[in-house]
Amino acid sequence: MNYGIVSYIIGYVLKFEAAFMLLPCVTAVVYQEPSGWAFVAAGLLCLLFGALLTRKKPENKIFYVKEGFVSVALSWIVLSIMGSLPFLFSGSITNVIDALFETVSGFTTTGASILPDVESLPKCILIWRSFTHWIGGMGVLVFMLSFLHMAGGSHMNLMKAESPGPSVSKLVPKVQSTAKILYGIYVVLTILEIFFLLAGGMPLFDTLCTSFGTAGTGGFGIKNDSMAGYSVYLQVVVTVFMILFGINFNAYYLILVGKFKQAFSIEEIRCYLGIIVVSTLVIAFNIQGICSGFGEALQQSAFQVGSIITTTGFATTDFNLWPEVSRTILVLLMFVGACAGSTGGGIKVSRLLILIKTINKEFHTLLHPRSVKKLKMDSTCVEHEVVRATNVFFIAYVLIFAFSVLLVGFDNHDLITNFTSVAATLNNIGPGLELAGPTQNFSLFSPGATLVLIFDMLAGRLELFPLLLLFVKDTWKRY
Repeated sequence: MNYGIVSYIIGYVLKFEAAFMLLPCVTAVVYQEPSGWAFVAAGLLCLLFGALLTRKKPENKIFYVKEGFVSVALSWIVLSIMGSLPFLFSGSITNVIDALFETVSGFTTTGASILPDVESLPKCILIWRSFTHWIGGMGVLVFMLSFLHMAGGSHMNLMKAESPGPSVSKLVPKVQSTAKILYGIYVVLTILEIFFLLAGGMPLFDTLCTSFGTAGTGGFGIKNDSMAGYSVYLQVVVTVFMILFGINFNAYYLILVGKFKQAFSIEEIRCYLGIIVVSTLVIAFNIQGICSGFGEALQQSAFQVGSIITTTGFATTDFNLWPEVSRTILVLLMFVGACAGSTGGGIKVSRLLILIKTINKEFHTLLHPRSVKKLKMDSTCVEHEVVRATNVFFIAYVLIFAFSVLLVGFDNHDLITNFTSVAATLNNIGPGLELAGPTQNFSLFSPGATLVLIFDMLAGRLELFPLLLLFVKDTWKRY
């Protein structure tokens, strides 16, 4: 392990976090809120520690996949710890574990909260909560790669460790240019949503917070009823953009360079949109009896389906009261997740497609033992390494999920609450069902259970292995 390069990267992450805290500082000045001092203090601490860690460039610049995974995992942990300080300094949250939960939920774009009344919070705290979604949506390391020059394969190893999905590909030859393109698309889509929401009469502050939450597919609301109090137009705009941010960003790049046919023929995206359409229609028919008409049922269904499958977590209604079929579909969508290479969480549609194709291939092999069948996605053969990694991911995912449900069960809440709470955190969604439903919060869990859910949020956002590697002894051996 090259400790020098790891600490150097963490130092730069802290410097960037200090810069990110300027937005809530400005917000505090605009609204004349004394809580803004909490961000000044936290920002100065980030700068201090960042300067100490980057004061000397590492002599050994060897940077392998191991360093990439460890750097990303530790960066997210440090980012969350320092990001929780404004909650504690301002008194908005007084419990250390609760403050860490809220911050991890923000950066991992989960959107689960321990706060019962968000409307009573200062605006600088509210915008920080939402802004952490935007920072974590594309990934702070990807953002850093746009500016920080690193030698060799360092860029790619960092991107592989932080970017969601079974594989990471370069859009252009240079990884640094790829990071800039991805963030460019991210910023443009965010600005577009801001314009559409402003056109619908949403106040500027609400617009910024909502757009940050939608872009990062996070879901922290600034109203106690999440999105329920806004107009149908605004809800529809958020629905559309949630779905757009759940699409693989490679497709947007292909559209930008004029490869429209290639962009719209991506199998994962067609499957993702198909799941949304089918789920929306089934739920709309199932809930139309408790709505004023099929039109309202369709709109409410589309919003919640888009919110859950993209793992955003916004809500316009208490879907915990919906019929069992609709609730079951939403729980299943929690596991499906969005596309690889998007800001969404979950298992990812591409992984599920690979798993289904692997099963189909096994059936074919059993029926025709001597035949050779290639597993393909978008008419391209899927490498064995990708299939192996997908299978291992799924096994690790199931084990972590089962063990987490067991540990959370010691709080003696009902099984649906425990099951959906773990599903909501491990898949970075936000609300679950029953006691952790859209009108409830996660303050009911004990400190021990809260730490388990914090681990799940980080593991889910980092695709399990970067975080798990921290517990492997060989990871820490020096070269």
